[in-house]
Amino acid sequence: MKKGVEGLFASLRKKEKLVAMLAPSFVIDFDYPKIINQLKEIGFDKVVEVTFGAKMINRDYHRKIKNSKGLVISSVCPGIVETINHKFPKYKENLIEIDSPMTAMAKICKKTYPKHKVVFFSPCNFKKIEADQSKQIDFVLNYQELKNLLREKKSSGKSSFDKFYNDYTKIYPLSGGLSKTANIDHVLKCDETKIVDGIDEVINFFNKPDKKIKFLDVTFCKGGCIGGPCVNSKLPILFRKKKVLNYMKKSLGEDIPEHKKGLIEKAKGISFKSNIY
Repeated sequence: MKKGVEGLFASLRKKEKLVAMLAPSFVIDFDYPKIINQLKEIGFDKVVEVTFGAKMINRDYHRKIKNSKGLVISSVCPGIVETINHKFPKYKENLIEIDSPMTAMAKICKKTYPKHKVVFFSPCNFKKIEADQSKQIDFVLNYQELKNLLREKKSSGKSSFDKFYNDYTKIYPLSGGLSKTANIDHVLKCDETKIVDGIDEVINFFNKPDKKIKFLDVTFCKGGCIGGPCVNSKLPILFRKKKVLNYMKKSLGEDIPEHKKGLIEKAKGISFKSNIY
């Protein structure tokens, strides 16, 4: 697994340049924009959100699904990828070979901040496995580890993300977030897409697949990433979902400078084809 807290502490002590990547599920456990200031206080040089990475892979997903003739399965959730690899290998060929938002955003950060190490904060530990396989991320910490990291930081500053703002993909951590933001309904009929969240339901589908389904939008955890096992909050899934939706609603009203927006040209030349299969 990727080096976690100890490795990050070593980098902080050396005062290495670090860029923090936050998935929008962070709002379940942490205050926005306070967390940005907290991360900068402990030594992070840049803080970005992975929503722009989600925007970029959505374009590839849309094209792939539009041109596919059989079943294709989303691969943004490493828990699903691991389950298929170990329990349902016959479905490996159905996995879409496109990066997750985390890996895509890491590639963008490596291009934009070539002298920085990339750190991702995650609601689950499966991302540590993915990070090891993709080799794009230097450190992965889960939300419980992040909570401990920020325990003594009480900052109420108003810092903003450094770059790559994107609003509509803030719902990505919700079950079905990919389908809703990649315009899948423009290329498939409603009964050709199936959203499944929770590993028990996923296994049920694989054991008794629906032959008419052409795209399976699937997550290991109930509710999507907001149901991740390393989320600190004890709120019911419905209330966690509301937090994410309120966060997106708030972001729609923010006046973001042009140079901080997630513009497609900023990812020019980057391939988001996954190398972990």
